[in-house]
Amino acid sequence: MVDTKKIIKRQMFPVLTLRGITVFPYMTIHLDVGRQKSVKAIEEAMQQHQLIFLVTQIDASVEVPGMEDLYTVGTIAKIKQLLKLPGDAVRILIEGISRAEIAEFLQEEPYFVAEVCEKMYISDTHNSREMEALTRNLISTFEEYVNLNNKINPEVLNGIIEVKNAGELADIISGNISLSVEDKQAILGEFDIKNRIEKLIACLIKEIDILEIEKNISSKVKQQIDKVQKEYYLKEQIKAIQNELGDKDGVAGEVNEYRAKLEALNPPEEVRIKVEKELDRLLKMQAGSAEGSVIRNYIECVLDLPWNEKTEDVIDLKKAKEILDEDHYGLEKVKDRIIEYLAVKKMTNSLNGPILCLYGPPGVGKTSIARSIAKAMNRNYVRVSLGGVKDESEIRGHRKTYIGSMPGRIINALKQAKSKNPLILLDEIDKMSSDFKGDPASAMLEVLDAEQNNTFRDHFLELPFDLSDVMFLTTANDISNVPKPLLDRMEVITLSTYTEEEKLNIANNYLLPKQLEKHGLKKNNLAISSSVLNLIIDGYTRESGVRTLEREIGTICRKAARQILEENVKKVTVTIKNLEEYLGPVKVKHDKANTSNEIGIVTGLAWTAVGGEILNIEVNTMPGAGKLELTGQLGDVMKESARAGMTYIRSIAERMDVDFDFYKNLDIHIHIPEGATPKDGPSAGITMATAMISALTKVPVKKEVAMTGEITLRGRVLPIGGLKEKVFAAYKAGIKTIIIPNDNVKDLEEIPESIREKLKFVPVTNMENVLKVALTENVFVRKEGEQRPILEVATTMSYHSLEQ
Repeated sequence: MVDTKKIIKRQMFPVLTLRGITVFPYMTIHLDVGRQKSVKAIEEAMQQHQLIFLVTQIDASVEVPGMEDLYTVGTIAKIKQLLKLPGDAVRILIEGISRAEIAEFLQEEPYFVAEVCEKMYISDTHNSREMEALTRNLISTFEEYVNLNNKINPEVLNGIIEVKNAGELADIISGNISLSVEDKQAILGEFDIKNRIEKLIACLIKEIDILEIEKNISSKVKQQIDKVQKEYYLKEQIKAIQNELGDKDGVAGEVNEYRAKLEALNPPEEVRIKVEKELDRLLKMQAGSAEGSVIRNYIECVLDLPWNEKTEDVIDLKKAKEILDEDHYGLEKVKDRIIEYLAVKKMTNSLNGPILCLYGPPGVGKTSIARSIAKAMNRNYVRVSLGGVKDESEIRGHRKTYIGSMPGRIINALKQAKSKNPLILLDEIDKMSSDFKGDPASAMLEVLDAEQNNTFRDHFLELPFDLSDVMFLTTANDISNVPKPLLDRMEVITLSTYTEEEKLNIANNYLLPKQLEKHGLKKNNLAISSSVLNLIIDGYTRESGVRTLEREIGTICRKAARQILEENVKKVTVTIKNLEEYLGPVKVKHDKANTSNEIGIVTGLAWTAVGGEILNIEVNTMPGAGKLELTGQLGDVMKESARAGMTYIRSIAERMDVDFDFYKNLDIHIHIPEGATPKDGPSAGITMATAMISALTKVPVKKEVAMTGEITLRGRVLPIGGLKEKVFAAYKAGIKTIIIPNDNVKDLEEIPESIREKLKFVPVTNMENVLKVALTENVFVRKEGEQRPILEVATTMSYHSLEQ
């Protein structure tokens, strides 16, 4: 029996609350303090003998603890040093003095103040064999713990052996071992020295058992792996610890979820094997490892793909035509080709036909037609924009070895579609480019080839995906920019410029109702007549499609909505007279036909990205040294056409009574107005030749005639492109007669009959035919091969010298 005496001493101290740490008597430690309540308690303690009472929170996550959130037993400590940190935080060095129990809280704000009972047991330990045995047991047990735990400096043992007081010994050891806050608090709360030592020995024995298990696990793992594979060793060690402790709820639970999804997905066998392999790898990863995140992203990508999901095709040709007619006005040839495409699909139940490429200027409905086709076939629709793509990895995906790797646009489109047979629109396929990272057009070859795309492999996925059920459509503004091998895999359907009549119908039937609904207006709130819409089309837009037209109608709707609310009117009527109040002055002024027959001025026709235009080509001749000057920002092809025309004129000069040496004695200046606008192409060849002949012969050109065609050195007229747009421009300018190459007669079918009836088309095969129609007089005074008399030649030369 140990004789003990209990001394109780009551004192009052400011209280410092601790989170996740317990401070024992005789323990010296640095603490960083940031909570304002705690900082104020420290400031108060510094003014009163530097003593403070340290008590630990029961729950470390509580940010602002109350009295009920604190343990009742803590440590009276002395602040040895205080250092102010940036902000309002402080760092203190404290030393534990003695344990005490809170008797009563005297104050809670602005900091805790408590009255504590300091209990001290004085034991007659000199004659206590039991206490001596406990002390020796404690020291030997702690020595065994230190030998197993390489985190503790062995020199700690030397200092502990010199401690004679059993209570002090227990407190010093408690402060140097790794225990939970609960275990440490249980030891701190034991005022009886004997009971305290017994609890400490029990905790040490438990920790020794855990350390021995860790040592055995570490030994087993080391036998299985190479010493240099440090990272792999750490992962195996964690796995072995989890197996030993039975703790597999974290990653294992996640893997089980993935396996359940995989089972429900029922993918091809190759996919299943690959995913299972990745799941096994994931089990070996640490919870927050970078490689684990890559594996998760990969598995989620594979499981998100529609390996077996399909929508049922509904190919009803009548319904498809109704949908196309409902969404688009005109475009009859395009609609017919799409209906034919769907008919073949229904007959063969296969999509092994050509890929359709919708080619045309911006705003003519290429993207919306693709959406209508998907709607008609009951397929999910996904648009993939290829504009600006210049890296092959954008199509095929990035390999998993790269940070931030991801699948390509095709696989992403399938994830978005949620079915393996969607309609994927590859928009602006002509805008792709290549650089040192690869050629995306080459990657597209496999995607669009029906013989290869049933085993398409994305670099990120590393698995074959069958694209044979996918219906691909492409769009392009400039077909010349599409690589030839890619173009060979596609059938081009041309969507040409809308006529004014078509634009008017689209505005009345589609754009106006859409904008009214968008701006919260009803049909009876806004009145816009067809004549007003015609003026908007002609005076405020210059485009092939209807995008600008839709924006202008939207502008009117916005201003009408404001007018209805501000002026409290029920209906707004837009007329030709008040249109400028809504859209401002006319923005587009179209060139008109010449008002009189003029020498050296010929009306040519040009194609632009926004439709057709007329070009008044002007030629002047002056005495000089035979210089041919070309102005108006002409391209190389256009300059070559002018030189070809000059060579042709020299070859027929004798037949036209033109000085044979005119190219030596005269300077010829060819100018095309609007010099700020670049111009190029061969289709102005006959126009420039006609203008030069008119200037040389002084024969005027008919004002109502326009022309287009390429010229050869022998005067042949070759076909050109963009005839439909050029005819529209001529019709709008008031031209009555259009000279076209004979080989372009077939293209006249594309022009609406209402316009064809009002124009006279003259097909020609050579320049003689052109000159007979375009000039007011016949310039050929001699037949081909007929020579002029020598006297006449001299007279003519003199005549031209005087004229010039």
